[in-house]
Amino acid sequence: MVARTSAAPPTPWSKHLAEPQIDETAYVHSFSNLIGDVKVRAKVLIAPGTSIRADEGTPFYLGEQTTIQDGVVIHGLEQGKVVGDDGQEYSVWIGRQTNITHMALIHGPAYVGDNCFIGFRSTVFNARIGRGCVVMMHALIQNVEIPPGKFVPSGFVVTNQEQADQLPDVQDQDRAYAQHVVEITGAVSANYQQTENGKGITPLRDSTSRSIDNVNETNYENSVETMSVNTEIRNQIRSLLSQGYTIAGEHADQRRFKTKSWTSCGTVDSYREDQVLSAIAGWLQQYQGEYVRLLGVDKNAKRRVLEVIIQRPGDEPGTSRTTTTTSNFATNGHSSSNLKGLKVDAVSQVRSLLHQGCKIGVEHADARRFKTSSWLTGFSLDGVREGEAIRKIEAFLAEHPAEYVRLIGIDPVAKRRVSETVIQRPSETASPARTANSSPSTTHFNFSSSNSSSGAGVSSDLISKIRALLSQGHKIGTEHADKRRFKINSWETCSPIESTRESDVIAALETCLQEHQGEYVRLLGIDPKAKRRVLETVIQRPDGSATTSSRTTATAVAPSSNGNGHYSSAATSKSLDSEVVNHVRSLLAQGLKISTEHTDKRRFRSKSWESCAPIAATREADVLRALEGCLADHQGEYVRLLGIDTKAKRRVLEAIIQRP
Repeated sequence: MVARTSAAPPTPWSKHLAEPQIDETAYVHSFSNLIGDVKVRAKVLIAPGTSIRADEGTPFYLGEQTTIQDGVVIHGLEQGKVVGDDGQEYSVWIGRQTNITHMALIHGPAYVGDNCFIGFRSTVFNARIGRGCVVMMHALIQNVEIPPGKFVPSGFVVTNQEQADQLPDVQDQDRAYAQHVVEITGAVSANYQQTENGKGITPLRDSTSRSIDNVNETNYENSVETMSVNTEIRNQIRSLLSQGYTIAGEHADQRRFKTKSWTSCGTVDSYREDQVLSAIAGWLQQYQGEYVRLLGVDKNAKRRVLEVIIQRPGDEPGTSRTTTTTSNFATNGHSSSNLKGLKVDAVSQVRSLLHQGCKIGVEHADARRFKTSSWLTGFSLDGVREGEAIRKIEAFLAEHPAEYVRLIGIDPVAKRRVSETVIQRPSETASPARTANSSPSTTHFNFSSSNSSSGAGVSSDLISKIRALLSQGHKIGTEHADKRRFKINSWETCSPIESTRESDVIAALETCLQEHQGEYVRLLGIDPKAKRRVLETVIQRPDGSATTSSRTTATAVAPSSNGNGHYSSAATSKSLDSEVVNHVRSLLAQGLKISTEHTDKRRFRSKSWESCAPIAATREADVLRALEGCLADHQGEYVRLLGIDTKAKRRVLEAIIQRP
């Protein structure tokens, strides 16, 4: 296909549109569409698949060094309407050094200020976003003005100005994430140009062909000696070929290796061992200074049976090794109680999982990804011996010394996870040997409920809740939030707890509490058949309290009736007032549902209440406990009790039970 050097032609229904004005230093990919009066300033990057149409609303403005990523749509319905920083009217204005990421929609009239970040698949319509804002993924911003420097969490819908005014400020970690995306996009911009004009592809293909040809011309024995392939690799290749598997390879530089973004080296079609070794020698020479890994591929099942790193950036040219990553075909390993880099309790867990027929896997995350529970997959092993699994886990720990690493147990029949355990944290330093006397970084796999009450943050009251939920066939889950997200009720899901064994659930909860110290953590009871939550209870707070049984309300206000269903405060207490208890008892006796709402002083004046976490319980003790938790969560705010007739779908009681 011939690359287009000009912008896309006007649409058929409008043949008198102005032509786009594109600065000569800007880059517009030939697979993008620019229509109408679009002003593209210096060093703007417009990636393939974008559609920027100023055919109805016009004109558009894209500021200096702004990036428009793949699949972005920019369109407008009305002329003008937006005043840009230059004082002129626009349908869409996007400022300087702003990043509009994949599949986002900017629909005019819209203004996006300088240094903003608009996340994947987010939509901005008839809105103004101030300078330095960070909008995360799948957000909707409509009919509002976002003040400068605000953060919009993923999935948020901001459609009224009150919501916009209450958005939290952008934090350093938010800017760091946005900058990371910008840097990666900047790195690939040159590749877009090279790819479009043929540079960067043909030379690479030619050099690959020459490299393979040169290797094939040499004697087999000499080629083996040159690349110094060790015996273990040759045995692995021989074993793979004898089983009818195909050999392939992948490579990655240090930046891509961190994000697990491997690029294919190609596939060796031959099943002759000497030709396969020659191809591998070509890969090692071609990608000197990069990571190279060997793949065994089952073409019939369309899956990989082996992944092993055979070269690292520090290796000498033409050499290969597997000292830190072993194959799942070696079968001569045995475990030991003083294995290097792996604690005794983790070894026990590996042994237990393998005895149960589970697959073993690992995941890793740096400190930023750990906070958002965004783990990267490491590897998975199936049908291996204990020693082999442990050696590969130790190698993985050595490759990621400054990251979190967790061990995954997978039931291959049910195709679900049965165990997730953190076995390394960034604060830990690798030691030659870890023994049973070392301080554990993981939860014990075989954890008895009898001693769990003395564990970190798990009280007897919480154990009773878990036991009751499990006995009813409910699933257990957890969510966490820092103080900023807690204020806007933006919880993040923790690692799923698939097990239904009480000891496993308690162990997972303790791990969760330990991983999210200094944050709010709440326990969820989930009815898997009805697909709804039956319980939400905060079990840890940033101040260090970690049990529901020890929580007390700061101020509970006893309501007194004025005869029309509305109540005013009469007294305060550290626990629920007897009149509130009587209300709850009366409502439950009538089969009514209990709920709560809260509001701050400003919203109280405008009668703008927000719903609290739902109370699904029907037992008086559980409802009262949930009410006390609600009062503790919203100290310094108004809280009111609601009685709801679910059949008639109406409220039968509204009573304020706490005031600031």
